[in-house]
Amino acid sequence: MFFQKESNMKPAAILALSLFSVSAMASCPQHGFTDPGQVKLTGDSVMIVTHASSNDDGRVATKFGVDEAVRFAKKNRIPVVYLQDDRPAANYFMEDCSPDYWVSSNDGEVRFDVTPSHVYVVGGHLELCLSSTLNDVLMNWAKKPQHNLTVSYFMDGIFSNGKYIDESDPYHGDYVRFMGIVNYSRPAGEHFPKITLLETMGIIINETRQYDYLKRVLPRYDRTLGADYRVELKMSESTVRVLQRGQGERPPVLRFDFIDSADNLTALRNQKPRRNS
Repeated sequence: MFFQKESNMKPAAILALSLFSVSAMASCPQHGFTDPGQVKLTGDSVMIVTHASSNDDGRVATKFGVDEAVRFAKKNRIPVVYLQDDRPAANYFMEDCSPDYWVSSNDGEVRFDVTPSHVYVVGGHLELCLSSTLNDVLMNWAKKPQHNLTVSYFMDGIFSNGKYIDESDPYHGDYVRFMGIVNYSRPAGEHFPKITLLETMGIIINETRQYDYLKRVLPRYDRTLGADYRVELKMSESTVRVLQRGQGERPPVLRFDFIDSADNLTALRNQKPRRNS
């Protein structure tokens, strides 16, 4: 078994391998930025990668999720937009250095027109810069004719500081302990503690409580799109939850889709259909 082999490795070897992996990451070459007014998105989907860097994600815990998401987008011909702030560019860790657009965005703001009706998001601080990205996307959509809309989150490529976990939550103690373990003795200040959104789901574990938590972190659709839309929340292969019924007999639908990893979607799409026996 893989885990048995790994457990027999000497601690020094594991540490050396870990250090090699981090030091082997190379940042992308110097690049320019596209003026937001020149971003032209075609098709019905786009992927926005918000601040995928160790400037905030000190553990580089979201790198795999980010790289898999970008790989998924490229394979399915979905345009990719990287948002980058003014902090050290060398700390941006995306493997792919050829997005369709590279846009300057210090707070995760989106200043370009979002014409696609399906936005995939990855990278970024769930409670801060990614929240800004999503609120701007919804505000952009609100200016357009009503139609079905989808926001898909890749949870292994998004990091969080647990701002919306309350002390009264039954999993609060587990969260604090896990956060303390994975951030043990890490430097404070510049890299304050965070874990991935997928890790947070693993701590909560109970599906009902997971949905309750995800409702807390959603952008304010009630302030931007109003009561006309039917709002749905879906997590992985779980049942769709209706958060708002919408107006009329067949209201437009806004769906928030939380996906474990783009790697899961790629595996599902690569499965060969079974032949009837």
